[in-house]
Amino acid sequence: MTKRLTKAVLSGAAIATALGGIAAPAYAQRDPAYAAARAAGEVGEKMDGYLGIVGPETAELRRIVNDINIKRRAVYSQKAQASNATLEEYALAAGCQAILATVPGEKYQAPDGSWQTRTSAPPMRDSRCP
Repeated sequence: MTKRLTKAVLSGAAIATALGGIAAPAYAQRDPAYAAARAAGEVGEKMDGYLGIVGPETAELRRIVNDINIKRRAVYSQKAQASNATLEEYALAAGCQAILATVPGEKYQAPDGSWQTRTSAPPMRDSRCP
C-alpha cells in the first residue's frame, strides 16, 4: 500500500511539473513582444527552466526575459514546495518540459549549453530530464 502511495505522489509531482513548465510559457505568449521575439529566434528555452536571450541583448529583450523569468520563478517556487522538491529540481524538470514543448523554428538550449533551432526531430534534452 505504501509503495502504491509513493508511486501516486511521484506521478502527481511529474504531472504538476509538466503542467507548470508548460503553463508559464503559454501565459507569457499573451505578450505580443514575447511572441515576436520567440518567433524571431531572439529568445529561447533554457535547460534550467528559464527563458534566455539567444543573440544580441537589447533593453526590450532583457525586460521581456526578466518579466517572464520572475513569473516562472514564482510558479516554480510554489509548485516545488507542493511537490517536496527543491526550486532547482522543479525548474530543471519544467525546463525539460518547456524544451519538449518547443515547435520547429523555436530556439532551445542543448545539454552542451549551445543554442539550437528546433526541427521536426525531438529536441536534445539533458540526461536528467524525467
